[in-house]
Amino acid sequence: MKKQIIYLGLVLIGLSACQEKKTGTMETKQVCISDSLQKMVKIDTAKSTPMKDELSLSGEVSFDENKVVKVFPFTSGQVMEVKVSLGDKVVKGQTLAIIRSADVAGTYTDLSATKSDLAINKRQLEQAEYLYKNGISSERDYTEAKENYNKAVAANSKVRDQIAINGGGNTSASGSLIIKAPGSGYIVEKNISAGNFIRPDNSNSLFTISDMKDVWIWANVFESDIAKVQKGYDAKITTLAYPDKVFEGKIDEVSSVLDPDNKVMKVRIALNNKDLLLKPEMFTNVLVSNKDMQSAVAIPASSVIFDNSKYFVVVYNSKCDMQVRPVTMIKSVDDVTYISSGLKAGEKVISKNQLLLYNALIQD
Repeated sequence: MKKQIIYLGLVLIGLSACQEKKTGTMETKQVCISDSLQKMVKIDTAKSTPMKDELSLSGEVSFDENKVVKVFPFTSGQVMEVKVSLGDKVVKGQTLAIIRSADVAGTYTDLSATKSDLAINKRQLEQAEYLYKNGISSERDYTEAKENYNKAVAANSKVRDQIAINGGGNTSASGSLIIKAPGSGYIVEKNISAGNFIRPDNSNSLFTISDMKDVWIWANVFESDIAKVQKGYDAKITTLAYPDKVFEGKIDEVSSVLDPDNKVMKVRIALNNKDLLLKPEMFTNVLVSNKDMQSAVAIPASSVIFDNSKYFVVVYNSKCDMQVRPVTMIKSVDDVTYISSGLKAGEKVISKNQLLLYNALIQD
């Protein structure tokens, strides 16, 4: 059989029907790769590697709870005004809300009372000291006046400390309390509105502030898939908002219990969000990949040809020694295809423009 030299014109060759011998091997012609076509093809070597496995999960974006600031009320009272909305960007020291509190007003009343007591006890101490030094009163009277003065100082200091702890310069004698942002970021939670009354036993935060530069992805793992997920596995995340963008991370936490409502186990992936593309509550698709203990022959997925409901590869031995060989595919993960039969580790396959050679090798 004469040798057939392949030129760039092979691009125009259509897909021909396959013929098989009785033994099941492909009947092929001898063809050679020209120098010009040599630059167009790519040759890869089949390798025996542990198989990767993939698991598709649903999830949602959440803020990194280790890098948020929760703003709690210092006291009870009525919310007079709220100056920010959910999602707003705030800077440290910015006013978030104004509260009118009877407790704050009462603390300032206590401050006025302790100031008066302090002034009275100071005058009494000065008088007792003068009388004692001039021999008019006893040392006991002088000591008692000094103790009363120290008590008044302590009481006044206590009230001042209470005011400093519960808002400091953000409060006034009229009972108003200005809630300010303790740090810069975005309002990711807002639990108050104007007119709300904050009870003394309230345990909820008023606001939650996050810089959004780091986020968590919480993915749902069904009970049947729990064994397929472990800490440290690679994860690829896509969203409806950015379907062409893939965010990559690793599972850094696996829950020890199932969610009682939907009976799924939660796993967490921490992601850097420097471009602020990911928003809290955004739905995500999570693709978790891991390596099985089982090994198989792996080749580039691009080298596999599907024809007549079967899979083939073009095996390369030399420029003029190639053959079409049927293979049994286990699965494809990313850009790698795993083969169970038809190809051995170490053999070479054409992975680019292999369809040109395939058509030439099997044509009548």
